[in-house]
Amino acid sequence: MRLFSGLVERFARIFRSEKVDESVLDELEEALLAADAGLSVTDRLLEGIREGIRKKRFRSSKEVQDALINQIVEILPPAAPFKDQSVPSVWLFLGINGTGKTTTIAKIARWLQKRRKKPYLVAADTFRAAGIEQLKIWGDRLGAPVLCPQRGSDPAAVAFDGIQAAKAQGYDFVLIDTAGRMHTSHNLLQEMAKIYRSTQKALGREPDEILLILDGTAGQNGLSQVRRFHSVVPLTGLIVTKLDGTAKGGIVLAIAAELGLPIKAVGVGEGVDDLEPFDPQAFARSLLGADGGR
Repeated sequence: MRLFSGLVERFARIFRSEKVDESVLDELEEALLAADAGLSVTDRLLEGIREGIRKKRFRSSKEVQDALINQIVEILPPAAPFKDQSVPSVWLFLGINGTGKTTTIAKIARWLQKRRKKPYLVAADTFRAAGIEQLKIWGDRLGAPVLCPQRGSDPAAVAFDGIQAAKAQGYDFVLIDTAGRMHTSHNLLQEMAKIYRSTQKALGREPDEILLILDGTAGQNGLSQVRRFHSVVPLTGLIVTKLDGTAKGGIVLAIAAELGLPIKAVGVGEGVDDLEPFDPQAFARSLLGADGGR
């Protein structure tokens, strides 16, 4: 699946030119900033390239591309698998509305089922009737049970009850959907903190994963979202969606450089199987148009 719509070709065009001089730096800087990598990350990435060009270490644009890929991989956290040692393993999903959070939960449920695991879905986004209905529809499609409370129920209590029900019925995983919008962002964040404490109480330990679903098209606003959510709950990682349709994928680099949170998976399409484990090397190569950006 091709990632970074409109961005891959820009980088590929730079490296097809075979220029290895100062003008390449200007083009790369413009492309990285347009991709929302941010000024500090862009400067950090280009520092080594600038020195290599000045000292004539690069004999071709391909060598420049390979060096930049290595620089990007150094910034990105290593690949981090999902945690699933506990039974049940409890995963909290956070993120603002529109990021593809509920669909991502369905993709995760499908991924677990293919590994012969039994997921139990919990609709704790009780402020939005469509959120409960959407998760129920996905559950029906996948043949996975869904705890569907009445609209307006206490989300923290729903999360607690979902964990207890999954324990009693022998499910392997509890996937908890949470609210993505309230009348103030302060209230939303406080609700997330309350749900987090409720899961701790139900488990007698930390939830296994606290995953922020981030829209890859969000640009610099995505960095602000990660900061805010991470300030109230200890995120264990990110799942980045819509990377097949964005020219703003550089924001992943800005987030990695500032917060160092692992990226657990990336969404590369609308289908239930369109979720892939994050691979830093593949991400860097795709971003820069290496191997056709695939």
